[in-house]
Amino acid sequence: MAGGLQGIGKIPELKRRIGFTLFMLIVYRIGVHVPTPGIDAGALASFFERVKGTLLELFDMFSGGALERLSVFALGIMPYISASIVIQLLTVVIPHLERLSKEGEAGRRKIIQYTRYGTVALSIIQGFGISMGLERMTGPGGELVVPYPGWAFRIMTVITLTAGTAFIMWLGEQITERGIGNGISLIIFSGIVVRLPGAIINTIRLLRTGELALFVTLLILIMMIVVIGVIIFVELGQRRIPVQYAKRVVGRKIYGGLNTHLPLKVNTSGVIPPIFASSLIMFPTTIAQFIDHPWMERVTESLAPGRLAYSLIYLACIVFFCYFYTAIVFNPVDVADNMRKQGGYIPGIRPGKRTAEFIDKVLTRITFGGAIYLSVVCILPTILIKQFNVPFYFGGTALLIVVGVALDTIQQIESHMLVRHYEGFMKSGKIKGRRG
Repeated sequence: MAGGLQGIGKIPELKRRIGFTLFMLIVYRIGVHVPTPGIDAGALASFFERVKGTLLELFDMFSGGALERLSVFALGIMPYISASIVIQLLTVVIPHLERLSKEGEAGRRKIIQYTRYGTVALSIIQGFGISMGLERMTGPGGELVVPYPGWAFRIMTVITLTAGTAFIMWLGEQITERGIGNGISLIIFSGIVVRLPGAIINTIRLLRTGELALFVTLLILIMMIVVIGVIIFVELGQRRIPVQYAKRVVGRKIYGGLNTHLPLKVNTSGVIPPIFASSLIMFPTTIAQFIDHPWMERVTESLAPGRLAYSLIYLACIVFFCYFYTAIVFNPVDVADNMRKQGGYIPGIRPGKRTAEFIDKVLTRITFGGAIYLSVVCILPTILIKQFNVPFYFGGTALLIVVGVALDTIQQIESHMLVRHYEGFMKSGKIKGRRG
């Protein structure tokens, strides 16, 4: 590890990318502490004390604490993720979007532009719903969270929150393009990690006062270590399909004749399914949380983390997005066609359509295993933590995002270093996929 860190300093471009990424994340963390005008911070903090353990706390975790402070970044990056889900779903059913997705870089940029427009539209809707709800909220002493309600406050809040989300979206795109790693994932990663020291301090305080049993704390700590190990084990797992290339004679030279493999990751979709699933559940319930109506209260209560309805919907969304996102990023027909053009074939499988069907069959099976793994990792720790009344929300979803994003970022750093003939980030060599 130390040798790898020294190698980073020898690559000016990599050092510049890492520095740019850290700078953008610092800018994001500063923005989290910039409050939205017209809010009584004390009354708002009292309100959030009453919603501990609800979906709002999960939303606040993804926003890095911005919602609890109602900062300019209170909506976080979730509107962008929700817009991405909608656009990707529409790509399957709308021919125009499907054509754009196949037009290469130009089409991709056009789809990104549509996603930006959708992000702004969703931010306006969510911002208006939150502003209406804030006007009805009161602190424990009856004091208003919004001392001066009205249309001026609503419009100002909508503009502020929408601009904040648009700025976060821009930060994420800049990190992806000019930094290292996936910008959106790193922003969510930073929002989760920054809450960890406070959670540890609070847990130690509860241990000293006797409100939290030592045995329970050790059990949860062991569970977190086991979950981290499982995540690393599966994320690096691959199903390697053997591929052979026929020999070709061109003049006096012989080309091809190689034996290689096609690596299929056990979890091709990465951390995207739980993020998408959380965003899909959070969008309606966030607005419902701020609407003072008995029916809305029952909806938000039933969708609290740990409840049966929440768990079932969350699991269904994770499984759906595992298959949906895998189908988007990996096309067996294109892989089989490219393999055939280059003279490659899978032993025992005819090139072309049969190869595509075989790859799709294998991918479907391992995606099912990946979906089960994601479901267990995301739900089981959440239920256990809910049962033990741990005073912070750091369940399987958070661990999956933190470990998954960290692995992806390290692998990207390794790629930059290995391209320039430097030793990998880990002294023993690059992080290799585990054969499945």
